[in-house]
Amino acid sequence: MSRIFRLHQLLQTIRNETPPVTAERLAMVMEVSVRTIHRDVATLRQLGAGIDGAAGYGFTLGDDVSVPPLSFGNDELEALVLGLREVEEIGDTVLSGAARQALTKLKARLPESQSKRLRHAVLTAKHFRKRPEILVDVAAIRQATWEEKEIGFNYRDAQGVSTARQVRPLSITYFEHNTCLISWCLLRKNTRVFRLDRMADLLVTETSFRPNRVALLHRAIEHIRATPFSGGEQGKAKAVT
Repeated sequence: MSRIFRLHQLLQTIRNETPPVTAERLAMVMEVSVRTIHRDVATLRQLGAGIDGAAGYGFTLGDDVSVPPLSFGNDELEALVLGLREVEEIGDTVLSGAARQALTKLKARLPESQSKRLRHAVLTAKHFRKRPEILVDVAAIRQATWEEKEIGFNYRDAQGVSTARQVRPLSITYFEHNTCLISWCLLRKNTRVFRLDRMADLLVTETSFRPNRVALLHRAIEHIRATPFSGGEQGKAKAVT
């Protein structure tokens, strides 16, 4: 392993591990000596990397870390292109635009050889079956989910019956044919999955359920997994809606 590659890998390992990560843990993951870890950390600091911590405590990357130019393996580049192209296809207007912008930024930041590979990637994603039209603001739902604010909307079920709902939004899931919101429904007092194309009259409230989203989401996923269903992912979503 070249030293430049090892330094890059060390930054990635510190970033991926739960901070603070000890030199012993880094040495085990990277299969080098603890002494090598301390020497490489010192080198990275000299190059401008904001690595906090010390021997016996552990290391943490600061938010203002100065890192070397982006570098990815060939398969990593293909995975990035495929993932972002998929978001372009299935995401809402805001998310699709963000995916295109992310690809543009990657092309500008990568070394020329890798930028060329990104421009001419052999993988892409296309969907020829039209997804149901979504009339509510998906970006607003995403923001409410991050901010842990309850939302209200009118919901039309598979039989066409409409009900007013107020929920705690937990996660948006993109299935093959439609997009669903995993939530805690205050009306049903339980986990519910709602198709976004059946929502109308979205209202983001100022009622906060912070800091419970992560815990509620874990419970919701357990509930969905335990729910009997048939017909694949769509059947599972239907079973808990």
